[in-house]
Amino acid sequence: MKVAIVGVSGAVGQELLRVLDERNFPLNELVLFGSKRSAGSLYTFRGKQIEVKLLQHNDDFKGVDIAFTSAGAGASKEFEQTITKHGAVMIDNSSAFRMDNDVPLVVPEVNAAEAENRPRGVIANPNCTTIQLVVALKAIESLSHIKSVRVSTYQAASGAGAAAMDELYAQYRQVLADEPVTVEKFAYQLAFNLIPQIDVFTENGYTKEEMKMYHETRKIMDSDIRVSATCVRVPALRAHSESVWVETERPVSVEEAREAFANGDGLVLQDNPAEKEYPMPLFLSGKDPVYVGRIRKDLSNDCGLTFWTVSDQIKKGAALNAVQIAEYLLKEKNIG
Repeated sequence: MKVAIVGVSGAVGQELLRVLDERNFPLNELVLFGSKRSAGSLYTFRGKQIEVKLLQHNDDFKGVDIAFTSAGAGASKEFEQTITKHGAVMIDNSSAFRMDNDVPLVVPEVNAAEAENRPRGVIANPNCTTIQLVVALKAIESLSHIKSVRVSTYQAASGAGAAAMDELYAQYRQVLADEPVTVEKFAYQLAFNLIPQIDVFTENGYTKEEMKMYHETRKIMDSDIRVSATCVRVPALRAHSESVWVETERPVSVEEAREAFANGDGLVLQDNPAEKEYPMPLFLSGKDPVYVGRIRKDLSNDCGLTFWTVSDQIKKGAALNAVQIAEYLLKEKNIG
């Protein structure tokens, strides 16, 4: 099994290295690709140093079985055919192909089998907020069809990349030292602040991030589910949180929901209000699952439930989900 990572120097690329190692992914050779800026850099994987190659239009992907791409939508679109022309399966972490009809959009806990039907040799990794949401929704959907979802997200700095995480650290230091605050990666200072905008606004007043959640959730769940989202950048470092309201076709009790979450694939139930136990991003960074707590009946709707989720944005929201797709294909002997 020969594996490539495109965009290895970024936060997700680095996490891919860690996840492949942590999960003992069965590869014989790892090839790393990057831009002119990162080409020539050295990274250590399983005790061996690997030099980053320049990503270019040539035959470097010949013999590659799986290519994890995380270099942005522009690079994914430009190099799609270069990466896939010799048979490599491209598991792409950008927004480039997510809504293309001939590209499966996959969260293994929800719709793993979709990964087997990939006419272009491309599988899309969903947006991080969508991944976290649908893993939790799957548990409720198994009890009663979900008619609608309202979700407010509390998204960490990591969603804007490694440089954004560094900027948040710098901003806190600058504020506390009474120094001018550096603002480059966000529209405003994020330290000690919330920014109710992620990505650009669209004509309907929602941001692209919010519309991603609408469209991607429907595609992954193959459902007529209605989704209304408000996405907010918060000064957490790398785990996203979501406050979720769902309306189901029949009333679902808190006890039913709690049991479904406890037994759900990729979920951990952390819901003990009496002991102040609930998911928090500070304590769940670096963890694999989606954590669920604060489960309640919606007081405004007899068929409504509300709950809170936390998941590591770089891990399950990106790198881990991509590796789990590859693991599924290997298990099903659908690759290599």
